[in-house]
Amino acid sequence: MAFPRIIISAIRGGSGKTIISTGVIAAFKAAGKEVSPFKKGPDYIDAGWLALSAGRPCYNLDSFLTPVDRVLTSFCSHALYTDLSVIEGNRGLYDGIDLEGTTSTAELAKLLKAPVVLCLDCTKSTRTIAAVVLGCLHFDRNVDIQGVILNRVAGARHESILKRSIEHHTGVSVIGSVPKLKRQSFPERHMGLIPTPEHKWAADSIAAAAEMAVNYIDLDKLAQTAFEAPSLPSAGCAEEISEKKITGPAVDSKTKPRIGIMRDSAFQFYYQENIDALISEGAELIYTSPLSDKTIPEVDALYIGGGFPETHAKELSENTFYKEELKIMAANGLPIYAECGGLMYLGKDLFLDGVTYDMAGLLPLSFGFSKKPQAHGYTIVEVERNNPYFEAGNEIRGHEFHYSSVLEWGGEEKDLVFRLKRGSGLINNRDGVVFKNVLATYTHIHALGTPAWAEAMIRNAVGYRANKKAGPVS
Repeated sequence: MAFPRIIISAIRGGSGKTIISTGVIAAFKAAGKEVSPFKKGPDYIDAGWLALSAGRPCYNLDSFLTPVDRVLTSFCSHALYTDLSVIEGNRGLYDGIDLEGTTSTAELAKLLKAPVVLCLDCTKSTRTIAAVVLGCLHFDRNVDIQGVILNRVAGARHESILKRSIEHHTGVSVIGSVPKLKRQSFPERHMGLIPTPEHKWAADSIAAAAEMAVNYIDLDKLAQTAFEAPSLPSAGCAEEISEKKITGPAVDSKTKPRIGIMRDSAFQFYYQENIDALISEGAELIYTSPLSDKTIPEVDALYIGGGFPETHAKELSENTFYKEELKIMAANGLPIYAECGGLMYLGKDLFLDGVTYDMAGLLPLSFGFSKKPQAHGYTIVEVERNNPYFEAGNEIRGHEFHYSSVLEWGGEEKDLVFRLKRGSGLINNRDGVVFKNVLATYTHIHALGTPAWAEAMIRNAVGYRANKKAGPVS
């Protein structure tokens, strides 16, 4: 089957590939093309910008979190009814978790048989950039590098030297040359762009990126490159993830479990695949926000994703009624699954810039913050103890990225059900705090790699609803 596609990669992180990918997608969309956006690797922020530019969800492709066959099926399923796909790589083209480059953008390019366009930061460089491109070409000849986009070019003379050097020495076409842009439309925080829900001028930023792409990138050549990508095997590609058959107690539409999702500018890190998995399993999704809502809607379970609660610590702390209601519901058995930022919100308090902000108080944890990441990368979690979501003895693959750390832990060893085989976790190489039907962890999971998660959310939600209807046992 033909799936027109390109991967926009780079030599390193910070080369500008997110802004260029966003601009290219937005420009294609403005020209009337339906674009499927994808992000390679574990990432929420870049994926948010790509989704906004395309006007449709962005899906993550990651062979560490997800089996390879599911990566391919996910790509084909979501690219099937669009004109072309743009996949943004992460870090450098060949950067992976080991000597062989496992999980690298290059490996994804080979899996998808996708042509690669390199975004090159040309600051204070000329002919050397040609040597870099030549090295990438020869490092793995099975990676199909079809073009380069020059970024942060100083002027016409600089561009001319770069273009002639690259095309003469490598034979690779220069299909774009972006100057150093004076106006910064994409403010940054931590290791990436600011999340779109926090950026009031997000639409203006997308428009600026699209204008940049139209003015400085040969979009026709880029589209041609995408359409010349070889076909992919049809087996499994036409399978629609949304058509997954639903079985079990959630089938009846009248008894659909209501899964609450805490979503706002404080809690915004959710893989679209996780949302899709809950819907596929039969859930009705109800969105709520502790920033704007005074009460929690009637739900049968609650999913609290990651984000930056520290940037909204004062507002979260002041919404006392919402926090108290959450504590009562949790004490009465409400299933709650929380990741990273959600974990912090369920704790006692956040200590930030000399001020302590009270959080929900469900878990005996206090958190502080650093200017440097306290954990960053993939995790492998061994489930050691019983809990409402994962069977003991199972292994879960995920990732963690946070600037917070535990200042105080008032629980017991038995309350931590995960042991980290890779990664940092909460304390003492452990993670996964359990309280009744609550499980909170620093580790983010991807539903395609951990399908048991969505099934457990539905099972717990259905059980909670049944217990509520039955009423207290006399």
